[in-house]
Amino acid sequence: MKKLFTTKNLALMAIFAAIAAILMVLIEIPVVFIAPSFYKLDFSEIPILIGTFIMGPVSGIIMEAIKIVLKILLKGTTTGYVGELANFCIGCCLVAAGIIYKFKKSKKGAFIGVVVGIVLMAVAGAILNYYVMLPFYEKFMPLEAIIEEGAKVNPIIKDKWSFVWVAVAPFNVFKGIIVGIVTGILYKRISTFIKKL
Repeated sequence: MKKLFTTKNLALMAIFAAIAAILMVLIEIPVVFIAPSFYKLDFSEIPILIGTFIMGPVSGIIMEAIKIVLKILLKGTTTGYVGELANFCIGCCLVAAGIIYKFKKSKKGAFIGVVVGIVLMAVAGAILNYYVMLPFYEKFMPLEAIIEEGAKVNPIIKDKWSFVWVAVAPFNVFKGIIVGIVTGILYKRISTFIKKL
């Protein structure tokens, strides 16, 4: 714990979390070829994953929590904090990549970690949407209308179950792949720079 909470690590966690929160607030892109437009891709997991690879998975969870708090302070919530909770949980699934990388510090270890993280994101995202997000959104939009929006993207979608596995899970897989690729491109440069500090 002493190694984790050094002055340098605390400063890095704050910086990565702040960058993540800014990305979450400023950049949200609908991925309309996978899921309805109210599911938006953000890039906030990129700095979190880079920070996780540098400092470890516990740091990743802390950064996820700080990111969510900062996002709420900067932008508030439109989902009664349910969306933020889901984002935190799904982000923590990707942070699981850091556990594998911690024990196998190589490109292969990072790759395996990201793949495991993406699978966890997809499964957790589907479960969270089925039991938490969709029931919450039903208060504002009938479930039939939500499923109809999903069916416009993919006609296979017929009910809540198919919605979460055909729209939500692929959306999180797509997000995880993008985050993994960008992290792979940036990580070495950023970690080399940080080691010199």
